[in-house]
Amino acid sequence: MVKALLLAGGKGTRLQPLTYKLPKPIVPIMGRPLLERVIMNLKSNGIDEVIISTFYKSQHIKNYFKDGQELGVKIHYVSEISPLGTGGAIKNAEKFFDDTFVVLNSDIVSDINYRELIEYHRSKDALATIAMTEVDNPSQYGVIEFDDDNYIKSFKEKPRPGESSSSWINAGVYVFQPEIFDEIPAKKAISLEKDIYPTLLQKGYRLAAYQFYGYWLDIGTVEKYTKAHKDILSRRCDFCRFDGKSEDSDNVIVAEGVKIHPEAEIIGPVYIGKNTVIEAGARVGPYSVIGENNLISKNSRIIGSILWDNVIVNDGAELINTVVVSDCCIDSNSRISHTAYINDVYTEGLQLI
Repeated sequence: MVKALLLAGGKGTRLQPLTYKLPKPIVPIMGRPLLERVIMNLKSNGIDEVIISTFYKSQHIKNYFKDGQELGVKIHYVSEISPLGTGGAIKNAEKFFDDTFVVLNSDIVSDINYRELIEYHRSKDALATIAMTEVDNPSQYGVIEFDDDNYIKSFKEKPRPGESSSSWINAGVYVFQPEIFDEIPAKKAISLEKDIYPTLLQKGYRLAAYQFYGYWLDIGTVEKYTKAHKDILSRRCDFCRFDGKSEDSDNVIVAEGVKIHPEAEIIGPVYIGKNTVIEAGARVGPYSVIGENNLISKNSRIIGSILWDNVIVNDGAELINTVVVSDCCIDSNSRISHTAYINDVYTEGLQLI
């Protein structure tokens, strides 16, 4: 049975201010924690036992997921006392794996088919398989060069124009054989990408390259976080499943317990979470995501914005291309645009898409 290791220890610095109080894997995507969406995608691909590697604000993750029973999966935890890097985090979880296993970064929104990836890995007789995605400008990434049989030849970190003929980059999803642990030093901070992989190539190990042509986005910034939601709403990405929710022809997805006044205007694509109330004269959408237990008051406008849970938008307020975290209250007749709103203190100039 294939298990998965989820690397969830990062501080999410680039995603601030959304990660001031929450670790990045708990930041919501379409109303549910990113890590929950990832776990449910793994489950749909036949992987129902996961190990979560934590460091920053780990208690939030453990308190939310517990043993995984509510999601129908089995969850274990392994914690880092100090940051170990991607390689060190994998070595730290060695006791959980004795067969082929999957490792993935927990800040990726993707519709990758894990079952297909695992089958591909087994067909290549490789120690490791790296999922790759193609980008227009690879100069900001680690580029992977591979041969005609899709075995990796070399890695180039942030190549200048003309330094590499490849435009394929590491997608942060891997399949390993347990022998990988023999090549990672214990109790040491070490990078999988910069240290372990080049060493494996030097030693002659086979590393397979899996070309993934679907949707992939690293939500490392607030701008990318916003883009992910708009792409999901636009059906560019099959990352979320909305079991038990209703959907009409205008791409308005409404959860249980939502109350929408007949004189409110809902313009899809829109997602509205459980027990949210939308009052008369309010306008929501397009490209808005409303979390659970929110109040959208009379004559307010929510356009291109993401609201987490327990948000009150008072009468006549207007939110344009804004992210509002949980438990905020938006003043009557206020206008907030292109920003992240955190506990009544907002950060301007983010240029959200």
